[in-house]
Amino acid sequence: MAGQKTVLFDLGNVLIEWDPRHVYRSLIPDEAQMEHFLAHVCDSEWNRSIDAGKPFLQAVRERQALMPSYADLIWQWYARWPEMLPGEVPGSVALLGQLKAQGTRLFALSNWSRETFGPTRQRFGFLEWFQDLVVSGFEGMAKPDPAFFRLAIDRCALVPAETVFVDDIQANIDAALALGFDAVRFTGADALRRELEARNILQPR
Repeated sequence: MAGQKTVLFDLGNVLIEWDPRHVYRSLIPDEAQMEHFLAHVCDSEWNRSIDAGKPFLQAVRERQALMPSYADLIWQWYARWPEMLPGEVPGSVALLGQLKAQGTRLFALSNWSRETFGPTRQRFGFLEWFQDLVVSGFEGMAKPDPAFFRLAIDRCALVPAETVFVDDIQANIDAALALGFDAVRFTGADALRRELEARNILQPR
């Protein structure tokens, strides 16, 4: 019989696919130029500032002022963000549903903009399966900041050693391990299933 251990999920690219390339491939046909844009214009640290609570439109306007030659392309990050979320990560939501059916304690710890999380929550009904969702945009901090993990520990009454944390970013995994979590880097639903079955959390199919 599978155990009732707690699982703390990241959302983006674990349960919900997120990739700005779904927008920018059509806007910047040259692959190398597109990757340069994502690495140096609308880069991960800039996006993380939005996730950590900076108003979305303010962040876009500041970046446009800093890089006016890219102003139109930067604007598309704001105008077309829903297209960056094409749907669920294959297999992950079914796995989440099985955990829920078994009575596993389920929480989420996600870097996500406050302004875009509401529409996302309406679109993806399975987000209501979590007992609580700790979202960076509402808290003014983001992974891998240890304070963000500690907030989740306190708010969700987590025991790190008895909680499996699932995330696709190694820096976040490293931060969780440093705080005593049992952390699994997400590479796909099948691999995650094997990890959870090995921990006797998920019943084999």
